[in-house]
Amino acid sequence: MGTAESGKRPKASPFSQIVNESGYIFAPRDIFSDFIRDRTREDGSDLGPLLWQLFEVLDTAEPDRQAALDEDLKQFPYVNGDLFKERLGMPAFNAQMRKLLLDACDFYWEAISPAIFGSLFQSVMDKKKRRAIGAHYTTEQNIMKVIQPLFLDDLKAEFDRIRIRKDNGRANALRTFQEKLRTIRCFDPACGCGNFLVLAYRELRTLENAAIVELNANRQFNVADLSKVDVDQFFGIELEEFPARIAEVALWMMDHIMNVRLSDALGGYFPRIPLKAAPKIVPGDALELSWSDVLKPSECTYVLGNPPFSGAKTQSAHQRAQIHRIANLGRKKGTLDFVTAWFFKAAEYIQNTDADIGFVATNSITQGDQVAQLWPTVLGQKGLCISFAHRTFAWGSEARGKANVHVVIIGLTRKSNAPDKKRLFDYEHLKGNPIETSVKILSPYLFDASGLADPETVVTGTTRPLSPRPKMVSGTQPVDFEQYVMDDAQHAALLKLEPGAAPFIKPYIGSDGFINGEKSWVLALQSAQPNQLRALPEIKRRMDVVKARRTASDRTQTKKIADTPAVYNVTVIPKADFLVVPKVSSERREYVPIAYLQPPTIPSDLVFVILQANPYLFALITSRMHMSWLRDIGGRLKSDYRYSIALVYNPFPWPDTDDETRANVAKLGAKVLAERAKFATSTLGDLYDTTTMPPELRKAHRDLDLTVDRLYRKDPFANDRERVEFLLALYEKQKTPLMAPKAKITRKRSRATV
Repeated sequence: MGTAESGKRPKASPFSQIVNESGYIFAPRDIFSDFIRDRTREDGSDLGPLLWQLFEVLDTAEPDRQAALDEDLKQFPYVNGDLFKERLGMPAFNAQMRKLLLDACDFYWEAISPAIFGSLFQSVMDKKKRRAIGAHYTTEQNIMKVIQPLFLDDLKAEFDRIRIRKDNGRANALRTFQEKLRTIRCFDPACGCGNFLVLAYRELRTLENAAIVELNANRQFNVADLSKVDVDQFFGIELEEFPARIAEVALWMMDHIMNVRLSDALGGYFPRIPLKAAPKIVPGDALELSWSDVLKPSECTYVLGNPPFSGAKTQSAHQRAQIHRIANLGRKKGTLDFVTAWFFKAAEYIQNTDADIGFVATNSITQGDQVAQLWPTVLGQKGLCISFAHRTFAWGSEARGKANVHVVIIGLTRKSNAPDKKRLFDYEHLKGNPIETSVKILSPYLFDASGLADPETVVTGTTRPLSPRPKMVSGTQPVDFEQYVMDDAQHAALLKLEPGAAPFIKPYIGSDGFINGEKSWVLALQSAQPNQLRALPEIKRRMDVVKARRTASDRTQTKKIADTPAVYNVTVIPKADFLVVPKVSSERREYVPIAYLQPPTIPSDLVFVILQANPYLFALITSRMHMSWLRDIGGRLKSDYRYSIALVYNPFPWPDTDDETRANVAKLGAKVLAERAKFATSTLGDLYDTTTMPPELRKAHRDLDLTVDRLYRKDPFANDRERVEFLLALYEKQKTPLMAPKAKITRKRSRATV
């Protein structure tokens, strides 16, 4: 997308001037602007009616036009394609509006990509509505990340092989290649304003134009070799009609641009007016429509696009119902992102075909609980495999108010059609350039799965640890309706009002307070005597509020504890030092801050707690091995790491070590704690910021990481991706005992005695 520097037409050479004039939709080039300038009044008062009359002419074939038609109108060609069929209410123009229209005619539009319509439409769209329907439009750079590995790279390589041929079959090979391009059908079932389709069409036409030029190397103009690739090879579904119509027009505009380029390359004139071919863009809900009615699966070559982004918690009730139905969740609630519905439908759509899929998606579908909900169906039941993938990168939109999300790109093909090598694009930095590697098999986590017995192995949440280890639990959940939990100011105010409450107020810690040092307090009334509580009227008042609110709650569990307002819904009050793991931590941190706390601090339900955490356990879950597992197996809250007992802690493969080795690892963990202690006035947030982390602390972590790595294998890991690939293979081996069914024990009935 771009414009000329001045926005005006640049001065062209005599040759390009001829080509450009003949390559315009209207010939001669300035026929429209001349019509406006010469035939309308300067005050613009008659411009509307004349435009209405012009549109009618453009929609009428020459033989059907009135014999006495104005000569200036008669010179306009028949356009067709329904572009001017619908009659809209024409505005009442004035002099300023007329001037703006003429300025637009003089603008240098040749350098503007039709893909701009998507970003323009997003920019003027209501933000709430845009978020509700997931209407975000992808940059050209990111669209190319989909279509290049999906089909373009292979087509370019094929063309290059033909182009350099010297034998007599070269011309026939070029014509066969052109015919192949004509057979390609692209389908975007969430097409928006058509950016994916427009750029895919541009690239196919670019290849075809190059083939035509090769066939006409001596510049002998041969009409039979002109373009066969056309807009009727492109299909889409779009929820709203207006962007659907924009997509159609954008494809026709791109067709015209490519016709101009072909004319320029051949030195001739190649118009496509009247329009004989049209794209098929159907307005409607892609999750309710039959895709086969838009394009027969047997005729489809590629399903591609950027389906809407919407997490499980932000979906409307209607969207959740659609996901539930399409994913066939039954009685399960599910936590699937909205985008997964397109994966399910696309996988079903291409059954028994040779079509391939390439989608942009939120990276959460390759992490956390969603992996086990989505991929066993798409890969296992539907017989597909991942043919290429871009691992997590920062997604961009060509519009103001763009979505701030991290995405992946996933290509799918039938297992019977899978290439020997799968293409994997990784990113050292989320906003950087991809680094490509070739792997034999890609797992749903977008790792090399060649080390797995089952490449489709997914980690499933479990309440049973993979191997014996201390239990991790969620912290205290008061269900207090803002009566017991206080910040510093509220704590001071309560003590001023009720000094006798001091023995029952304890430090209270959540994820943010734990990491950034913000203080909170909680009333802990479990051990208070009735006479003590009656002597504290403010405390008793708060208890009355809690009792009343619990009684009025719709939740059964909350009602059960209404009569005991001094009792928490979940009570975790440590009696000795305990280990704290924040449930959520910023993705910018190399390590999730994990630390010991002491009584009387009470952990909230925003942190996880291990009450019997030995030094070896602290060292192990603080290590880079565990952090790598968390990043790629655990889920995300927005882009932040979200720790999980069932998905991260319990399934994490424990290394097989002896007491001496564990003691050595524990010492290195203690060294990490000792380095932290040197900075008593700094919070964990200060210490683990990527910029301000002290060198000594970083070195202590590096020493621990290296030692823990060697617990798993002697050869060093090149990166975190290798670590997780190794851990997945180890998980696959270690989970077998957990999956084995328990043997039934049959007991003989003892005989009754009399």
